Amino acid sequence: MFLGLDYGTSEVKAILMSTDGRIVGSRGAGLTVSRPQPMHSEQNPADWWDATLTVLAALRVDHVAEFAQVKAIGLSGQMHGAVLLDEANQVIRPAILWNDMRSHVECDELTAKVPNLYALAGNLAMPGFTAPKLLWVAKHEPEHFKATRKVLLPKDYIRFLLTGEMVSDMSDASGTLWLDVGQRDWSDELLAACDLNRSHMPSLIEGSAVSGALRAEVATQLGLSNDVLVAGGGGDNAVSAVGIGAVHNGDGFISLGTSGVMFVVNDAYCPNAEAAVHAFCHALPNRWHQMSVMLSAASCLRWVCQLTHAANELELLAEVEALAEPTRSAPIFLPYLSGERTPHNDAHAQGVFFGLTHDATRAQLGYAVLEGVTFGLKDGLCALQAAGTQVSSLFLVGGGSRSAYWAQLLADILQVSICTHVGSEAGGALGAARLGALAYGLSEDEVCAKPPVLQTYVPQAKNAILEARYQQFKAVYSALKPMFPCA
Repeated sequence: MFLGLDYGTSEVKAILMSTDGRIVGSRGAGLTVSRPQPMHSEQNPADWWDATLTVLAALRVDHVAEFAQVKAIGLSGQMHGAVLLDEANQVIRPAILWNDMRSHVECDELTAKVPNLYALAGNLAMPGFTAPKLLWVAKHEPEHFKATRKVLLPKDYIRFLLTGEMVSDMSDASGTLWLDVGQRDWSDELLAACDLNRSHMPSLIEGSAVSGALRAEVATQLGLSNDVLVAGGGGDNAVSAVGIGAVHNGDGFISLGTSGVMFVVNDAYCPNAEAAVHAFCHALPNRWHQMSVMLSAASCLRWVCQLTHAANELELLAEVEALAEPTRSAPIFLPYLSGERTPHNDAHAQGVFFGLTHDATRAQLGYAVLEGVTFGLKDGLCALQAAGTQVSSLFLVGGGSRSAYWAQLLADILQVSICTHVGSEAGGALGAARLGALAYGLSEDEVCAKPPVLQTYVPQAKNAILEARYQQFKAVYSALKPMFPCA
């Protein structure tokens, strides 16, 4: 048996997977985010550990015999977070998370310090990444920066508690802006730009390699053997890709969760930083991937439900589906409720309904949100295509994958086939368990199979009205950009 642990922003999820890839059991435990000031987003790393103990104890009770047969653990984690440890390996301050936007000034400073940043890191300097966070800490909390001896990513802090080893993997490290992504190694130049060096970093391995074994006292606490291995694991999206078998050139998926991600596997390093495309190492050796990322996706649908007092997303979706011709009456929606990454890299962008009249209904607002998020994903697809990536079919995962209406809208606007599949709810936890199986010695061919397809949504002929609305969507952002607040 193999355990997969997935550390998201709102939940820690664990699954128990058999050697044949069957999910035997699953448990989750919620997390909360602290926002002490505007643009700040933090969590207490101790909460991740408490949630880990909770979900593993529940799985042990649910599946006594199977749990005892665990041979390896894989880790998947929210990327970019900064866990600062002192010389006694104690946490110095709350972890600064991926969706923390406080370090936008430091992004400009880092870009000025390292003229070849894009070539080395494969990415723009964005507030979500780890390096600008450390520049912010050095400037605003100098005593914390001075005390810092190690900087770990969220899942790697859990690894340290499990194994005593300070290790990261290539995919998660790609999101720090300290990795030479093409060479799959720390960059001394990028580290020096933040007054750091390799001693502050964990060692690096591939996501499918062994990072260590459980410490004896932890194994006893969990009810596991102390020879249980812990795999390198990876960043949440790369590990989710492993979970759906997106491991070969051209494989990819769209994730409609809190954020929206378009992920495509490459067999070479293909950056396009100028368009805010992320070029990262994959969680498997000798592969990379590109991502376009929008900061608000399915969360926009939840927001409009609350705004219009819809009972839930299903109620609003039913009203949207009943609309006869939504594109002739719905406003244009900019989905930038938390700023935006691809392609704008604009932390100050804001959400907008454009074209409201007295006749606007809740259903029309709901449609505008679905369409606006999809237009944002189309912006991302265009940026990937500009870097030479060819896409003809994408899996759909995340909460938004439950809507057939949205899936067809994605196919029509993106002009690619959209596939839903069995087990999409397992997400990064399944991919983490698969990486554990690979670290234990199982082959990639037997572990990384693609799941059975539930339904395929084929793009219809190009819709002139949708294309016109997409052009209007882009024009609205361009026109309003100078009016968004700069601080």
